[in-house]
Amino acid sequence: MEAMKFLPSPLLDGVPGLVHGFGLRFPGTRAEAREAARSAFSHTGDVFFLRQVHGASVVSPPWTEPPDADASVTDRPGTLLAIETADCLPVLIVDPGTRRVAAAHAGWRGTLARVAQSAVRALVDSGSDPASLLVALGPSIGPCCYEVGPEVEAAFGPSGARFFVAGAAGRKHLAVAAANRAQLEELGVTAAHIDVIDHCTRCRGDLFFSYRRDGAHAGRMISVVGFSRTSTS
Repeated sequence: MEAMKFLPSPLLDGVPGLVHGFGLRFPGTRAEAREAARSAFSHTGDVFFLRQVHGASVVSPPWTEPPDADASVTDRPGTLLAIETADCLPVLIVDPGTRRVAAAHAGWRGTLARVAQSAVRALVDSGSDPASLLVALGPSIGPCCYEVGPEVEAAFGPSGARFFVAGAAGRKHLAVAAANRAQLEELGVTAAHIDVIDHCTRCRGDLFFSYRRDGAHAGRMISVVGFSRTSTS
């Protein structure tokens, strides 16, 4: 099986014992992609997937079958959290001090539901300080390509107007990464602790799948985060 390749976050790269990456497009089925992700991290831990439903529920592994949720958290070394995307935003959150991690899947619906904030609150409820968190926002569809209907703009309301830019034919484009960054800062995550991997998935067909570009048969990229089972603080 071909090895899956990942983009690292420069911000997260220096955390001792942390393993992470934003997966690139992988040939084969989604089942084969999941197996390739598990294989890539097999020496550091077990990868747990979700059945993503564009909501804001947060769950904690382990589980046998993927639960319906769009965010997960763990404080267990060797438990690695996975997010699958094909234009939506993968959000990886790390507390280097307490060695907790979270991962979230944020499309426009998840962003509207504030799924990244739900993940941060789950960490805070376990004892994390928002100011100590490090967050990497992975590749997603950019405002250059993310055309949305007027119902999406209306759903975000006046406070969300700053995340929309003018597009062709009078339709607005959503800056989903900027919206999630703002939501993270609202909860006390330090601006300097947020890393954005600034690639548009629709533009970069050489690297990424895109539902907008490829349609319903688009594959999924896999992003992973967690502390290695062999790591020490």
